[in-house]
Amino acid sequence: MATKHITFTGHDGSALSARLDMPTGPHLATAIFAHCFTCGKDIPAARRISARLAAMGIAVLRFDFTGLGHSEGEFQNTSFSSNVDDIIAAAEWCTAQGMAPSLLVGHSLGGAAVIKAAGLMQGIKAVATIGAPFDPAHVTHHFAAALPDIETNGSAEVTLGGRPFTIGKSFIEDTGNGVLGDVLSHLGAALLVMHAPRDKIVGVESASQIFTAARHPKSFVSLDDADHLVSNPKDAEYVADVIATWAARYINRPLPAPPIGAPEGVVRVSEANPHGFLQDITSGSHMHMLADEPLAYGGTNMGMSPYGFLAASLGACTSMTVRMYAQRKGWPLEHVNVDVSHNKVHAQDAALGTGEKIDVFKRCITLTGGELTHEQRMRLLEIADRCPVHRTLERTSVVETDLVAA
Repeated sequence: MATKHITFTGHDGSALSARLDMPTGPHLATAIFAHCFTCGKDIPAARRISARLAAMGIAVLRFDFTGLGHSEGEFQNTSFSSNVDDIIAAAEWCTAQGMAPSLLVGHSLGGAAVIKAAGLMQGIKAVATIGAPFDPAHVTHHFAAALPDIETNGSAEVTLGGRPFTIGKSFIEDTGNGVLGDVLSHLGAALLVMHAPRDKIVGVESASQIFTAARHPKSFVSLDDADHLVSNPKDAEYVADVIATWAARYINRPLPAPPIGAPEGVVRVSEANPHGFLQDITSGSHMHMLADEPLAYGGTNMGMSPYGFLAASLGACTSMTVRMYAQRKGWPLEHVNVDVSHNKVHAQDAALGTGEKIDVFKRCITLTGGELTHEQRMRLLEIADRCPVHRTLERTSVVETDLVAA
């Protein structure tokens, strides 16, 4: 994933700070991410979701709303409606770059804002919300004690998340008119509602109201014990995975032709977290996997290890090769199961006569089929040794490496 730092003009002419996360490979679609109330574009959940979508070929524009983060403007003069207008401005910027968005993702109040914005935009095919309130006025409970001062003086300073913010009267009045029922009943896009039942900031009843008010196609996914900010990396990974998989059903992502000389396409591996070992692996635009190391080796155990993938490759190729041969012969093979384990042993233990360590893959094959003869089983076992990956592992391979400019 390549990240570009950009600015675009917000609803009131202020320069809004944004990050455009671009796919390393072909750009197949574009999404906009709207952050939670008083948060910013760089919260962990936003970064992880953007990275996953980018790995699928979907560029993501995430930005700071007016008056927040590195964006210009006065926060006290903003409102729920101005957030919606900033999202529309972001979409207009993307469209001007030839990358009109088709997916909107919103977190908390940003989730309510993308629902409202989707009803005012063209070309939006899918909307995903995370911990979003049905009524944007819900956020006022964070500073309920200051509401009388805001009403009397027009604004008041409040502390949210340990930081001071000035809330204006226009924000209070605007959120009070922001119930989403009518918008949802006419939403012309697929909707994904994600919410944690134990969310202490925005109750799960909001998710129920959003889901009930929306028309199909709509989906609901529970985030179990995740917190409102989805601060646990595993929860953020789950949210990213669900959104990426779900969105693929509704967003048209034209598949690029495979590179010359690589008919199966390029397998792309990108770091998911520079502070750990988690990797995003994509093959084409529809297949996505995670690679990681076990906890004992400093990883997070959220994906198979590199050697695990190598063992899986051997097992899958073995099963496919055996199946193809049985089909060609018309033999009554009902099911193939291959268990593969990997270990490093001293070469003399494998009777190779050297003192070096070598890799040993132990492969146990189970062939199910009551009418298979002993001779057929033995022949299929011989065929298993002819699988292409097996042959690749047994002979010397050459890895050619090029350094590509960033």
